[in-house]
Parts: sequence; structure tokens; C-alpha cells
Amino acid sequence: MLAVGENGAGKTNLLEALHVGTQGFSPRSRNDVQLVRFGAEAARIELAGERGGRRLEIEVTLRPGDAKRAQLNGAPLRAAEQLRAEVETLVFTPDRLVVVKGGPAARRAYFDRVLGRLLPARAGTPAEYGAAVAQRNAALRRVMVGASSRDAVAPWTQRVAELGEALVTARHEAIAALLSPFAERAAELGLEAAELLYEAEPPSTDALDARLDEDLDRGTTGLGPHLDDVGIAAAGRDLRRYGSQGEQRLVVLSLLLAEAGLLTERGPAPPLLLLDDVLSELDERRRRALAERLSGRGQTLITATGASALPFEPSQLVEVEPGVARVAS
Repeated sequence: MLAVGENGAGKTNLLEALHVGTQGFSPRSRNDVQLVRFGAEAARIELAGERGGRRLEIEVTLRPGDAKRAQLNGAPLRAAEQLRAEVETLVFTPDRLVVVKGGPAARRAYFDRVLGRLLPARAGTPAEYGAAVAQRNAALRRVMVGASSRDAVAPWTQRVAELGEALVTARHEAIAALLSPFAERAAELGLEAAELLYEAEPPSTDALDARLDEDLDRGTTGLGPHLDDVGIAAAGRDLRRYGSQGEQRLVVLSLLLAEAGLLTERGPAPPLLLLDDVLSELDERRRRALAERLSGRGQTLITATGASALPFEPSQLVEVEPGVARVAS
């Protein structure tokens, strides 16, 4: 599906509504108030479709000052984010280039989200590890101000070591699964010898204990996967430092396509792909390569300013004007 319209017509709003309706949150903001039209009391998203041969009817309601509400096939959900277990949605927006050009925290967050989708049984590991680090840091600060003894840090050191090992192991597994399809998709788009580099080792209790004095001085845990980074390179070049914006865009696209392929293999249905302004900086050859990769797989929504941006005729063309989206006749 191709959604076309002038700049500011509302194409990104359409894409964002699909993301909120299938994932329970916006890809651009966690402040739900920003999702409600100025002057309106509430916003509602209704979606209907099929996934894996099963009918899905989804409704999400956002009301400023009230908790977000979601229903799936008429049944209320405890939290709108539970929709993620029903529909897998992957999104590309221009600000996703931060995955390559941003700092280590942006890459950790991205690959931990990938981890959660590829390894659902370990989706909670990053949050559990983060909570353990926060508890250890709180214990360190209590020792600093004389409100506790050094012994109080030990249980949290053990917990950080245990969960740190689990997180590093899960990251290695998720990134290993991505390596080959990522390199293949990047090569199709003209980025040769692309690779992901994650060489972290889990923090041991002994290593954490050895730096306890330093951690006490700073009040923070200075060792562990909360400080790791994932390198992204092509032909030996660090693309954060030496990649052009075009190459960085290809990396993000290749990561998305690689993950989409893995999720499709693992079933029960391909993920929904939402690609916002993905074609604007791709040359004709790369547009065609992307179109060929997307053809014949699950549903994809691409936004563009005109139908000529796509090198083939879409299965459905949607014309977007302010406040209106209609299927072209």
C-alpha cells in the first residue's frame, strides 16, 4: 500500500495511527496527549483485519488525563501494549537513523527491542537487568551518605551479575540471528560487507566487587551490559563515524528487513511494515531493490509525496489530504 500526499497532509499521522493501533504506543512519542488532535477531547483508532487466518478487531482510545484503553475482538486489554503480542509491527521513520548515528544508548535500546521480538521468552530481561542496576546504584548511594553498610550492596551485585549474564547471552543470540540476513539485505541495497559487532562479556561478581570502591565514589555501577555498544560497519568502516547519511539509512532499512524476514519464518504471519518517507533519499536502483524485497510478502504501508516514487504499481494507492484518506479509484 502506498499513501501519497503533499507535505503536511497527514501521511505520517496515518502511519502513526496504525502503529498505535497495533502496538499500543506511538513510534515518535510516549506522551499520549500529543496524539490527540488540538481541540479534541479524545482520539480513537479502530482497525480490522486478519493475522494467521484469525480475524482481528482492535480499538484504542486515548483521552487526556485518563488511562489509554484498548480492546481486542471486543475484550478489554489490561494494557494497550499487550497488542504487541497479537500483531508484530516494524516501523521506519527518518528519526530512526539515530540507531546508527546516535550514541550507544540508542543502539542498546534498539537491539533490546529486537531481542524482545525475536526471543519473546526473554523480552523482559533488559528491564529486569535495568531494575537490578538501579537497585545496586541506590544501595551504593546509601553507603556513600552513611545510611547503610557495604554489605548491603552484595545482594544486588550478585543480582546484576546473574541478570547481566542473561542479557549479554540473549543479545549475542539475537544479533547472531540477524548477522546473515542483515548482510544480505544490505548487499541487495548496495551496501557491501555490512556487519554487526557485539563482543561484550557478562559482568562477574568478582569483577564488580573489584571495582566496588570506584562505584562507591561515583554512586553508579560502572561495569555491565548497560554500558555496552553494538558496532555497525561496512567493509571495515564504522558507519557511525564514517558512513554517509545515505549509508546510515540503508543500515536501518536492512536491519528492519532482516528482522522482518526472521519474524516471517517464525510465523504465524509476516509483520506489518510501516515505512515513512523511506524512498526520498534512495536512487532508482535502490528503490527497485527495496520494492522487489517487499513484493509478495506481508502488508506494507509506504508513504511518499507522489505515486512515481515507487518503481511499480502498488496493490493499493491511498490519497491523503488534511483530515481525509481515500483509496484512489
